[in-house]
Amino acid sequence: MDGMFDFAKTWELIAELDSVRIALIAAAVLGLLAGVLGPLIVMRRMSFAVHGTSELAFTGAAGALLLGVGVEYGALAGAVAAALLLGILGIRDADRDSVIGVILSFGLGMGVLLLSFYKGRSANKFGILTGQIITVDSTNLTALVISAAAVLAVLALIYRPLLFASVDRSVAEARGVPVKTLTVLFSLLVGVATALSVQVVGSLLVVALMVTPAAAAARVTASPLRATVLSVVFAEVSALGGIVLSLAPGLPVSAFVTSISFLIYLVCRVISWVRDRRRGVRTSPAEVAAVPVG
Repeated sequence: MDGMFDFAKTWELIAELDSVRIALIAAAVLGLLAGVLGPLIVMRRMSFAVHGTSELAFTGAAGALLLGVGVEYGALAGAVAAALLLGILGIRDADRDSVIGVILSFGLGMGVLLLSFYKGRSANKFGILTGQIITVDSTNLTALVISAAAVLAVLALIYRPLLFASVDRSVAEARGVPVKTLTVLFSLLVGVATALSVQVVGSLLVVALMVTPAAAAARVTASPLRATVLSVVFAEVSALGGIVLSLAPGLPVSAFVTSISFLIYLVCRVISWVRDRRRGVRTSPAEVAAVPVG
């Protein structure tokens, strides 16, 4: 615990190690991506879907590790496959939870099986579950930035009809919005973002980066624009703060990312509770009765 807040050592690591600076840039990119997608994920009630997607990303990463291929490519392939399955099989609201549950359990079971065949370093297995952001090099960073830019570009093109369909699906369908196509396409974008986020927090805790900041933002504002801005800020603080705090003690990044994001969520819950309580006091029955009639 003495080295937990050794900021001198932290600054020394940031100043001297290229890998740390690359990790911070990667975390900033992922924070932006997660922060922008998060409010739509929360609005469309896809938090459980993100968890299911991360489990198949875990399966893909485990398979890549076993084959000696880059783990990030395996995670991407698994997450995209999961996203497509969720988008196609879970179009109807009534089917969504059961489809996610089926995919989640299958992905987790297959991932555990594949890892059992791997005889290499146990740290590699652990990294898939809890993140391995420090292992990102300049080549991986370039691929990450390009992937994130592509996701954000596609999202910008479909954002308005997607937001419309997220707010009121039935009205959007009546207006001719291709809701089913948008659902599959957005699921695919979420799959790519989930696979990229696995590098920071691991497959088991990816919800902390993809969902928690947006859920916190949704507690303090109903505006999609303000929620997106706050979600990005919260995700950046969680991702970058998690890396910085993990440097000196040398502990897993995911523990700090999830702790920071959870703390932000709790603060936003308190703010929401206080605001709602004040509004309730202003419109209490006693105050209504006291208003003069006529």
